[in-house]
Amino acid sequence: MATTSFTFYIDRMTVADIQEVVEIERQSFSLPWPPNAYKRELQDNRTAHYIVVRREEPGNPLAQPTKQEEPRGLLGFLKSLGSSASPVPRQGPPTLYGYAGLWLMVDEAHITTIAIRPEFRGKGLGELVLCGLVDTALEVSARILTLEVRVSNTVAQNLYLKYGFKQSGLRRRYYSDNNEDALIMTAENIHAPVFLNNYKLLKNSLLRKLE
Repeated sequence: MATTSFTFYIDRMTVADIQEVVEIERQSFSLPWPPNAYKRELQDNRTAHYIVVRREEPGNPLAQPTKQEEPRGLLGFLKSLGSSASPVPRQGPPTLYGYAGLWLMVDEAHITTIAIRPEFRGKGLGELVLCGLVDTALEVSARILTLEVRVSNTVAQNLYLKYGFKQSGLRRRYYSDNNEDALIMTAENIHAPVFLNNYKLLKNSLLRKLE
């Protein structure tokens, strides 16, 4: 029986992606951001860098990365910006499978959000997005990479530990939906040989699995 193969890859988020990003957002978070929040992030926030997971199928060559330029709490104020109306429902199969973003503040890249379509979780795409964020942080010359994660989310914590993040603090009652605490996890020097060597090994292993 014939099978169809495809490849997931990381690309820059564009305004045209917002409809599907918001769809995934609302499937993933109890307090989703409105569409205009992402539009403002992409068009007005020069510190913001957002990526998405796309899928290349036979006959459709990989798109070139777009030139256009979580924590939920750090960007929580964006919920009040612009319209919160629902975007036009998507027609046909999805073209995006996840997304993530970070803010660059001097030499610190702060991961603001990560989300994967619920039906595609547990398949390595969350790890692929993390690799995309590390690559983005390296490209923009960040030295430190940091994030918040729910204290109950041990799966995500173990992934971050695997990639060289360490627990560096605690934010009490950080998540407004249930007042859950957040662990602060940080990779102190992402340009250090020990970090880069481990990262390259893990990334190459992941890419082989995804193939």
